[in-house]
Amino acid sequence: GILIAYSTFSIFNFQFSIIMMQFWITLQKLVQYNIKIIFGNKFLYFMLSALAFYVITVIVKLLGDDEITQATAYSMLMLPSILLVFYPMCFGIQNDQDAKIVEIIFGIPNYSYKVWLLRLIISYVICFVITCFLALLTDLAIVSVPPMGLTLQAMVPALFIGTLSFMLSTMIKNGNGTSVVIIIIGLLFSMIQGAIGDSQWNIFLNPYDVPIDKNPQIFFNTVFHCRMNMLIASVHFIIFGLNNTLSLIHISE
Repeated sequence: GILIAYSTFSIFNFQFSIIMMQFWITLQKLVQYNIKIIFGNKFLYFMLSALAFYVITVIVKLLGDDEITQATAYSMLMLPSILLVFYPMCFGIQNDQDAKIVEIIFGIPNYSYKVWLLRLIISYVICFVITCFLALLTDLAIVSVPPMGLTLQAMVPALFIGTLSFMLSTMIKNGNGTSVVIIIIGLLFSMIQGAIGDSQWNIFLNPYDVPIDKNPQIFFNTVFHCRMNMLIASVHFIIFGLNNTLSLIHISE
């Protein structure tokens, strides 16, 4: 009886291993395929451009007279993080149309939700990994920073702008048009940044740049509310964008 039970367990364990291996192989192929669609077969270029932008920013900061602090490190990481999600979120729908697979994606009930949720997850996992690597590099070579905390802080505006880009792309249905709108929105926020200052409505608020004339606890509360505002808005952008994808099947027909 013990031998039979052991044999049964061994067979089950073997079958489970095969199933898991097939699952991971399928998942790997699915992720690789979606990365090609998300980045338009230009993933390496976008990764290198983000790294190049980071290196240029670091060189400029090192050559400057100002001291490099945690606040400086945050500003050096935020823009590369946004760049990593800017293209896939703006051009994702257009890349589907160019690849002639939009009919398949949006022709199957509820399939568009699964596809774009997967692509959003893939995009932000890639963004998180690269941003975390840059944060570790910053901590080791430039200035002492909390790598994980810095990464998470930089990811919030990247999430906000990326999901806003995704939502607008499902409305505008053109990557170049979406890019122009996002750039205009970014310029507007930059122009009014002085007016809104260190308020919870400033999406570019630096959580490590504590004003000298403000109580630190009040500032950290403002940062918390600022992050919560962007996270809540990002969730709404995702839901609104996923709902908009349902109408894209009519455009492709």
